[in-house]
Amino acid sequence: MSEKKIDSTRRNLIVATAAVGGGASAAAAIPFAWSWWPSERAKAAGAPVEADISNLAPGEMQIIEWRGKPVWIVRRTKEMLDSVRKSDDKVTDPKSDELLQPAYAKNANRSIKPEIMVLVGICSHLGCSPQTKGADAKAEMGADWVGGFLCPCHGSKFDLAGRVYKGAPAPVNLEVPPHTYLSDTKLLIGDDKKGA
Repeated sequence: MSEKKIDSTRRNLIVATAAVGGGASAAAAIPFAWSWWPSERAKAAGAPVEADISNLAPGEMQIIEWRGKPVWIVRRTKEMLDSVRKSDDKVTDPKSDELLQPAYAKNANRSIKPEIMVLVGICSHLGCSPQTKGADAKAEMGADWVGGFLCPCHGSKFDLAGRVYKGAPAPVNLEVPPHTYLSDTKLLIGDDKKGA
């Protein structure tokens, strides 16, 4: 009978030791695994960020932060895309010859998908953040205004592809950041190595 009691005690000791060791391993693994996630500091330094655009309605803008800068994501309507073509003769760099966009965004719409615009919302003049001005702002912006962005600091105007208007203080177009689609409704801003 004492032999069974010793075996039972030994078994309980082994089980308890295994349970404590397993718990300790899990406790050590959680912070280790958590350390793989980019910190806020890493994100600010340029780590890619995901953007869910599933609820972005036509004509709406979503703003996310990447590298401490606002990134505008706009689902352009047909009218907005038409306005980009109408402003070709009004902008300084209609073909986006200045390298302010990845090669896959060097097209008429400066985007991977025509309807989705992705821009860094920082004016190329002095770093202010332009404001959205719709086509209905003709009284303020001029009779030929078709919609876009106005920098309130010094009056630089940009079309709905982020191209700067002639005569504006801003020297170049707004930047298109590197980005890629993870799915039809998810964008990865700051990394385009997964393909466009």
